[in-house]
Amino acid sequence: DELGFDATIDYKNEDVKKALKKTCPDGVDVYFDNVGGDILNDVLTQINLHARIVICGAISQYNNTTEVKGPSNYLSLLVNRARMEGIVVFDNLKEYPVAMKDIAGWIQSGDMKVKDHIVEGIETFPDTLMMLFNGENFGKLVLKVEG
Repeated sequence: DELGFDATIDYKNEDVKKALKKTCPDGVDVYFDNVGGDILNDVLTQINLHARIVICGAISQYNNTTEVKGPSNYLSLLVNRARMEGIVVFDNLKEYPVAMKDIAGWIQSGDMKVKDHIVEGIETFPDTLMMLFNGENFGKLVLKVEG
């Protein structure tokens, strides 16, 4: 409610595949993935014909001590004639000024809501970094350092 989403799925306390079916009863047309692993796999079971999946990260896999999990449901891409493509933030460097202006306008108008999770002190860096991997932060994680 705080951020104005239509729906959310609590991946820690819900069965993601069941929650996707409930939340997206007509399937998934577009999925922006920063997580990878099991959640990407679950989404691939729900994609529609000509769906588009954007891979921007895979935080669930970054600290793996075992083999990285790739999508085992990749045949869904074939069956649904879907497209999965990677994107790196630097791919669109020339568009930054336009994006910054648009995003700033959306935030100012309230069309986009942001939440920062601020932790203070450089000495907290190791624990703060691990918050990203443990899902302990809510919003953009910021380490505030006095200089």
